[in-house]
Amino acid sequence: MEEPSQEMMFKLQMFDQQIKQLQQQLEAVAQGMAEMTTLSVGLDELVGKKGKEIFAPIGRGIFAKAKLESEELNVDVGAGNFVQKSIPETKKIIESQIKKLEDVKKELEGNLEKVGEEFNKMIMEAQAEAGAPNQVGLKEGVSSTEGKEEKEEKKGKKIDELV
Repeated sequence: MEEPSQEMMFKLQMFDQQIKQLQQQLEAVAQGMAEMTTLSVGLDELVGKKGKEIFAPIGRGIFAKAKLESEELNVDVGAGNFVQKSIPETKKIIESQIKKLEDVKKELEGNLEKVGEEFNKMIMEAQAEAGAPNQVGLKEGVSSTEGKEEKEEKKGKKIDELV
């Protein structure tokens, strides 16, 4: 059985890195979406609280007791520019940002799927190049789910050997 070529190994490592980067980006987008959703819920709690005391976050889990003088919010619209917005207007901005993050998430998931398919294709080529038998068929007397699990386990071992 031949060893996969250096070029093949390099390509496999590149695909592996791309997959890891895409997964990290997906995690960051999901975290951003969660933060925006939490912010939106927090804004709901400000409605009708004018004149009442609240805890205003200063940063890193530190809060200051403050009196809410207005339900108008100063919103950073980029480049350090702030505009006054009502709570509903601010929530619309947040919803728009969440929608953009959802679009980015879908794009990243599509990219991850494409890279994953290319990665799997490259692994099949590496296995063929190395003379590894194709492990697609099912064993006799094994259900399709058992065969799939066994195939994935073997495939995982092969990937580890190649990368």
